[in-house]
Amino acid sequence: MITASVQLSDLYRHLRIDAEYYKPEYLEVESILSSRGNLHPLRKYCNYIKKGIFDISPELYTTEGIPLIRTSEIKNPLVNFSTTTFLDKKTHNHHYKTELKPDDIVMTKIGAYIGDIAILPDKYDVYNFSQNVTGLSVNSNSIAPKYLFAFLLSRFGHAQITRIIMLSGQGKIELEDIRDISVFEASAKFQDGISQLIEVAQSHIAESESLFDEAENVVLSELYLANWQPKHQLAFIKNFSDTEQAERIDAEYYQPKYDEIISAIKSYSGGWDSLGNLLNINDKNFKPENSEEYQYIELSNIAGNGEIIGCTTDFGSELPGRARRIVATGDVIVSSVEGSLSSIALVGNEYDKSLCSTGFYVVNSQFYNAETLLVLLKSIVGKMLLKKGCNGTILTAINKDEFANVVLPKINSTKQLEIQQKVTESFNLRKQSKQLLESTKKAVEMAIKQDEQTAIDWLKTQTKFIGVDDANRL
Repeated sequence: MITASVQLSDLYRHLRIDAEYYKPEYLEVESILSSRGNLHPLRKYCNYIKKGIFDISPELYTTEGIPLIRTSEIKNPLVNFSTTTFLDKKTHNHHYKTELKPDDIVMTKIGAYIGDIAILPDKYDVYNFSQNVTGLSVNSNSIAPKYLFAFLLSRFGHAQITRIIMLSGQGKIELEDIRDISVFEASAKFQDGISQLIEVAQSHIAESESLFDEAENVVLSELYLANWQPKHQLAFIKNFSDTEQAERIDAEYYQPKYDEIISAIKSYSGGWDSLGNLLNINDKNFKPENSEEYQYIELSNIAGNGEIIGCTTDFGSELPGRARRIVATGDVIVSSVEGSLSSIALVGNEYDKSLCSTGFYVVNSQFYNAETLLVLLKSIVGKMLLKKGCNGTILTAINKDEFANVVLPKINSTKQLEIQQKVTESFNLRKQSKQLLESTKKAVEMAIKQDEQTAIDWLKTQTKFIGVDDANRL
């Protein structure tokens, strides 16, 4: 049993009587910060801290324009743009009071990933955000935004965020509590050093995304689809015999855009075949042992770049009934659910022998290397053909027969090697970016617990280990 002694005056000061709020780790963070001094409330450093657009209709979403940051974009602290939807300028201007800019910070204020934060990069000039997100418009004249971001990621920021979560019902964070988070204001020199390294982490992410796009373009160029844009036609003609052969009568299945992709694949110089002939599909159920611990991967753990960004670790007896697929290094897991067809990822060494949800197909191939298989299925070609195969009413998904019948081009070995190299480099850059973020976070913690010079000296050794030239950065 974990216990802590709290003064009655503290209960009055915080206006909280729930035991969770006074966990020893929270009290320790509060004590260390108080002893360090130079603390100010978060509100001091922000032009505003507010929740986003309330109840905006999905009908207003577009495929380009002003990015709308939702909780799905905040899984990665450097923002995941693979799921991003947009607003046109008119809609954005109507909600101008929630406009954010690069270096502003967003936080999930409700839901499963409550308390997650991210910093907005300079990928776009302006942003907007949804009602389940808190936006922090940072005043760069009062604090370095990237340092503030690192502080909030650190133990001393994160503990304050998790502490103020109201656990009744779904769980939420009140804006006033966010505004009162205590921030340690480091020296300008230290803030600048942290900021420069986070810039390196952001540039790694941008380069990683570019390399992954290049890998996808290799596939599309091979099929002469590099500049192809799908067009949804309201009217077209199909023979009744086609519906009999496919045993499908839903109009979406016969959209000409799918025929264009299939024609390109069947015209490919290297040949083609069905997915079922080119891949091994592992759909055998695995029964976890009740007393053994397993890593469990679900849809929410998949990033847009094909990475697995986390998992649940628990005993078999505590895992959900859908945790029945076992995966191995080099497998590719593919979501079968229509709304999550972009959730496709490559299984790395750290997830070997993990379990994943039965909502995934687990595949590997003797014909394709794993990186080419990942890119092929994640490309517009792969995702559209998976979408074509989806059917159902309540939960639309692609069944095994339709999945196995998807046609794929037999990409030649030279192009596969090119794709593999680009994806490998892309993943390595993401790994370096994560290591940099982790190092800057720990450096902030060290500056608070010890002193800034000790933190800088440690950070220099870490960046050299990661492979980042820090000579002019710290």
